[in-house]
Amino acid sequence: MSDAYEIPPSIENTKTATLVHPKVTSRLRDGFLVSVSSRNSRWIIDEPEHKGGSDLGPTPLESLLGSLVGCESVVLKLVAQAIGFEFTDLTIDCTGTADMRGARGVKGVRPYFTSVDMVIEIETDETAQRLELLRRNVEQRCPVMNLFESADVDMNVTWKARSVRQGAA
Repeated sequence: MSDAYEIPPSIENTKTATLVHPKVTSRLRDGFLVSVSSRNSRWIIDEPEHKGGSDLGPTPLESLLGSLVGCESVVLKLVAQAIGFEFTDLTIDCTGTADMRGARGVKGVRPYFTSVDMVIEIETDETAQRLELLRRNVEQRCPVMNLFESADVDMNVTWKARSVRQGAA
């Protein structure tokens, strides 16, 4: 595989758009507890007790970060499969920074993340050049990361590789 910026599309290479229409439904329950469902999955979103919630689930902002790391993980696996990139473990730590004055209505303060720090740690014996190919294509293809970037969120992403051989020792 060359060290090109972009790998060819895997799965489909048609000129016709392939549209998806994910759908979720929610219902506000007691306090700030929100019941969410999609297809056959159900989960809850809540606020911590000190904010009036019951702390039974992640906050909306934590859920958003969960969507980001979930999407990065899935896209990474798909890109790795497309280029034959071998890895044995993947962990992503992610922290967002938001000024809650924006959500409280203070003019000039945006009500969403200003920055996100993400550390992607992958266990692999692939070369640094192949890891860079993986990184560029994951970041180009991840829909959720691209939404964050389009919203002008400062994305501070660090990729770390650790050797499979070192992990086995």
